[in-house]
This record gives sequence, C-alpha cells and structure tokens, in this order.
Amino acid sequence: MARAATKERTPAATDSMAAPSREDFAAMLEQSFETQSPQEGQVIKGTIVAIENDFAMVDVGLKTEGRISLKEFAMPGIPADIKVGDTVEVYLERVENALGEAVLSRDKARREESWIKLEKAFTDVTRVTGVIFGRVKGGFTVDLDGAVAFLPGSQVDVRPMRDVGPLMNQPQLFQILKMDRRRGNIVVSRRAVLEERRAEERTSLVASLQEKQIVEGVVKNITDYGAFVDLGGVDGLLHVTDIAWRRVSHPTEVLNVGQTVTVQIIKINHETQRISLGMKQLQTDPWEGVAVKYPVGVQFKGKVTNVTDYGAFVELEPGVEGLVHVSEMSWVKKNMAPSKLVNPGTEVDVAVLEVDSNKRRISLGLKQTQENPWNAFTANHPAGTVIEGEIKSITEFGLFIGLDSDIDGMVHLSDLSWNTPGEEAIKTYEKGQIVKAQVLDIDIEKERVSLGIKQLESDPIQKAGPSGGGLRKGSVVTGSVTEVNDGGIEVEIGGGVKAFIRRADLARDRNDQRPERFGKGDKVDALVTSIDKASRKVSLSIKAREISEEKEAVAQFGSSDSGASLGDILGAALKKKTPKKKGAAKEEKEEE
Repeated sequence: MARAATKERTPAATDSMAAPSREDFAAMLEQSFETQSPQEGQVIKGTIVAIENDFAMVDVGLKTEGRISLKEFAMPGIPADIKVGDTVEVYLERVENALGEAVLSRDKARREESWIKLEKAFTDVTRVTGVIFGRVKGGFTVDLDGAVAFLPGSQVDVRPMRDVGPLMNQPQLFQILKMDRRRGNIVVSRRAVLEERRAEERTSLVASLQEKQIVEGVVKNITDYGAFVDLGGVDGLLHVTDIAWRRVSHPTEVLNVGQTVTVQIIKINHETQRISLGMKQLQTDPWEGVAVKYPVGVQFKGKVTNVTDYGAFVELEPGVEGLVHVSEMSWVKKNMAPSKLVNPGTEVDVAVLEVDSNKRRISLGLKQTQENPWNAFTANHPAGTVIEGEIKSITEFGLFIGLDSDIDGMVHLSDLSWNTPGEEAIKTYEKGQIVKAQVLDIDIEKERVSLGIKQLESDPIQKAGPSGGGLRKGSVVTGSVTEVNDGGIEVEIGGGVKAFIRRADLARDRNDQRPERFGKGDKVDALVTSIDKASRKVSLSIKAREISEEKEAVAQFGSSDSGASLGDILGAALKKKTPKKKGAAKEEKEEE
C-alpha cells in the first residue's frame, strides 16, 4: 500500500513580537494568494514526486500528495511514459479523503482536455487518434486520449471483418461522426478514414495508368459476369467475354480467387474511376484469316459448346465458334428441339455454309454432312404414287402423315373429300390412324410433300353427265330435286354431285319461275351453265335448256314448215325428241 505522504511543516522564522511593516504585509498577502488551496472539480497541475507499486505520487500543493494508478497515464496496451519530476495535469476530485489523502484523477483530467481537442477536431473535420480497447453490443469502445467513444461494427473497415483482434490496442486514426458532450456520447468511424485514404490512393493510381498498358493484378472477387482484379489499390473489371477468345460459361472455369494474372487495360473512365481489363487481348486473335482456314462448303469436325432453342454452337478451334441453326440440323426433323439432336461436349461433323469475318460469325450445317433423304424419296415416289402412312398430327388446315425416311406429307383440307367440306371431312380422322393417299407434288427446296386422299377416287364431276362421260358446259343433264327454297332448287345429278338452279333459271316463262312448283324427288332436265372445279360448284338452268331446245327446233323445222306456227314446230320437235310409250303410240296410230 502506498503511504500517505505528509509534508513537513516549516517552523516560524522568528519569534519576534515586532509588528510587520507595510511591505511585509503586502508580501504575506501575495504569498497567501499563491498558496491558496485549489477548488475541487478543477484541473490543476502537479508534480510527480515518486513512483511506487504501480502508483504515481503527485504533489498538487496540498497538505498531502495524491496517488494515481500508472494505467491512467497511458493508453490501453501502451506502458506509461512518466518519471519523477514530470509536471502533469490532474483532476482534483476531493481535497482530502478519510485517509487524509488528496483524491486525484489523471483520466478525468485527460477526458476534460480531450473533449476540448475533440470538439475542435469535430468542427474542423480532422482525424483523431484512438485505441480500440473493448467490445460492446453492436461495436467497440475506443479510447480517444481519455474520452471513450463508440465504434459501430459497420464502421471498422471498408469490408466486414471476421476478426478484429489484430486492431485491438493499436493506435488508429478515426473520424468523429457524432458527439454530444452533455450526454458524453461520441461516435467514431475507422472506415471513413480508410475510404478517404483509398480514394486518394485510387485517384493517384488511376491517374498513373494508361489504356493498352499491361499490368499484373490479383483476382479479388468472381461473379457470374466476370472477375474483379486488384491492381494494387484499385480494382478493375475483367468481363467474362474478355477472359479468352473461346466461349467461357463462367469465370471460375479459368480463374480462382487469389490468382495472379497479367491483364491489359482496355478502357479507363477517369470520372467514375472504372477500369475495364482484358486477358484475351494479350493473345493472337484466332479470327484472323478465318475465311481462308474455313472455306464455304468444306466439312470440319467441331465440339458442341452450347445448345439453345434456336440452334447449337460448335467450336471449330479455341476462340472460333459457329452456329448451327435449328433449320440446318436435320433434313426431316423440323419441329424437334436442338437439345434432342445434339448435346454439349459431343463432337460432330459440320459443313461451313457462310463466313462473315467482320461480324465474327460462321454459319454451319449438320444436315449437309448427311445424305439428303428427299432426293431418294422423290425418285421412289413420283407424283401419282399411292402411299400409306400413320397420321402424325391433325391441324386446322389438314393432316400430317408420316412417310418413309422420317418425311412427313400433308393432306390439305381441300384434298380430303370430293363432296364433303374439308372442315367436316377432317373430323372423321384420328391421330395414329393408318391411311392411304396419293402423292400430288414434291417440293425439294421447301421440303414439302403434298398428298391427297380424295384423289384415290375419280372426280364425281367427271363421272356425272350423259352416259357417265362427265359434266361439260352446255350439256343437258337429268337430276333429282333434293331441296327447295325461295332462291331456287338444289338438284343431285349423280355420283353425289349437287347443283343449284336459281329461281330465275327455273323456267323461260316468268309465271313458271316458282320453286314451289317442284317437290323433293322430282326429276328435272337442265342445261349445265358453269362448272367451278376449285369450289366444286355446278350451276344448271332449265330456262337455258328451253331456249336451247327452241333454237334447235326452229333451226330444224323452220324452213320446210314455213306455214306452221311456233307451237306446231315445237310440238313436232318435242314429239320427235321424246320416246313414245307403247300405249301412246297405239293411240296416235288410231288417231291417224
């Protein structure tokens, strides 16, 4: 235990009873002012008179000295740098305690002194020195030469630190973010100092770099789109497309964090201080002379590097890739996904279709390395050939039928039936059904086969007509009425061929142009006025037949029977044209 040092009392210099002079009284008054005891709660100066047992004895001009722990004379982790005889500032808490000692504090004195300095630093936005000496919730405590400040965890470094141990009890520079003397709160940041320092270093370093300069760096971080390379205080972005001339799916295929790489500076933006880097620029461009190395029409081997919905990329050599479009992958498998035809990593034979060195594009083909099945199919199945196949799909415009060599043919709606509309006829077919069809046309360039099912039978229009010789415009046919409406009548000629007679064509005489004169099943003779094979429409006219017959009768009987009436001529013509029944012939003979 440190002793309480009691100062020796100096006896009176004289016992003379003589009254002091005026000068002596003034001197004594001045001396009393100088030796007046300081007030408690003040910062005063004292002298270190002894250092014992980790305590310093300090004389501040009182009856007894005070003792202060040596820890109060040093920052955390740093030994006290004091010696006997040094003058120090201390805080007088009490003039005398129960032990008769002066109660002094170096910490409180330093704290008062520090607050004055810290307030000035906060106003001037200058850095201060402190030591991290403890952990608290959400951060750390910092000794700022006696004043205790709070350092949030997010303000320790530019990036989150897992271990702050190396920073403990080490003098650091801090920036004061906030302070409140009344509450005794101070918040500091080490990160702000580091960012400011890094910004200064970064500006200086960026200014020293030049485009196309070759530098070394360390891979700091890797992302999906590239890698960040530390160039010694400033980071540059090495984009995934600038790592190598060949396709790199992810930077980790080539780079690792911590790896030292040689890169070239592609571009520097001094305003944003962003730096773009490249590795492939240090290598020879494989696209130089690519048109000579890969002429159009020549076949090469390559490796599939990537498969997409629209095709596959094939690497001919490192850095040189070509695209096989989905349309160039198979002669016959048009609607199949590329992923079902090729797989990444497999080696394939391809043919060069087109080379564009300026756009760095090569068009390749897979099917061109195989025999075209369309040539053999065309030779073996000329137009008119009857084939058999399975219905692969049914669409709104027809049937697709699977044929030889994985070739599909299409039967259009209009080629399903002669008489039934295609929309109705297609409902009679099912997917997977085996059907026969006739080859109508083959287009090798468009890779299309047109088929017809109705062509397996003769055209009913060609069968209808007189004696089954087919319908011809101007010929007279006999039909059966199948439908009667206000606009006319529908007539079935034969073989399922239906024709329509308009109201105006029902008779020459206007009074007889009444559809209700006819009934279903009635037989009528009419003249064929038009045939539209495309729309399968046949138009008939009774009126035209009557006019035609009249002209024929006039031409035949008009010259020899000049005195006969028109009715007589027509009657004679009709009698001659109409076959006579046996009973009618007998009656006619009796009348004669």
